[in-house]
Amino acid sequence: MMVEHSQRKLRYLDPEVLQKIGSLELVAREVVEGMRVGVHKSPLRGFSSEFAFHRPYVSGDPLRHLDWRVYARTGRYYLKQYVAETDFTAHLLLDASSSMHYRSRAVSKLEYAKFLAASLAHLIVTQRDTAALAVFDSQLRRYIEPSSTMSVVRDIALELERVEPLPRTDVAAILHEFAGRITRRGFVILFSDLLDNIDGFVKGLDHLRFCGHNVIVFHTLDPYELTFPFDGTCRFKGLEKVEQLVTRPKRVREAYLAELEKYLKQIRDACRRSKVDYVLADTSRPVDAVLSAYLMARLQSG
Repeated sequence: MMVEHSQRKLRYLDPEVLQKIGSLELVAREVVEGMRVGVHKSPLRGFSSEFAFHRPYVSGDPLRHLDWRVYARTGRYYLKQYVAETDFTAHLLLDASSSMHYRSRAVSKLEYAKFLAASLAHLIVTQRDTAALAVFDSQLRRYIEPSSTMSVVRDIALELERVEPLPRTDVAAILHEFAGRITRRGFVILFSDLLDNIDGFVKGLDHLRFCGHNVIVFHTLDPYELTFPFDGTCRFKGLEKVEQLVTRPKRVREAYLAELEKYLKQIRDACRRSKVDYVLADTSRPVDAVLSAYLMARLQSG
């Protein structure tokens, strides 16, 4: 029975199936519950942690948690153990610009980002922490104030359901705005395809980090954007500009993929330099797989 239950949950975590099961609030519950019982298990602890106690080292334990000061005093190996830090605020920033409307399958980048944002809001509040939502394109369009009650999850889910793609994006301006808006250190979680000026984006990240915030970037991209599998003669139309290009994809595929890798490397390097967590969110992947992989990686690196 347990296997059947897990399989059912995993099946519902497919992005195209999630789109059909009801409200985003229900989707968020399904994703978080699926992370608990599915194959991609995660402790579902908080994003940050604080020291709790020591325990003796056991062969096979990760060496990065050894407390060398204790060893210097006692000559014995002890590991530092951590507990989730409570009472933090996570600001979820959703890019609702037109480029996020792109889809090669049933689910667009914007819809996938909504799944991620709603699921994280549910996870954060069930941990008794605080969540807020900001929806933006070239400017801030909607803002839901931080709250730690379950009602904020419903408010966020309802707002996300109302979001439609808008003309252009300015990620950098929004990051600078939130660096000035948030007075207490917390988390800023960005969901965007980052089709914007990279230099401005980096300055926005640095501004947030300078203010002491933890920043997580869910770089949301469609699998066709990552692999460019087009064939024949295609017309490519800009989603945020009127430009159009008619060409045979095979002629430009190699150059496109080279530019894509260069672009992704710039983003990853910028996040690494700024000590920002970077997650490539391929919209063809199950939502729980993306979230669980990130949470596990964060716990293991802590």
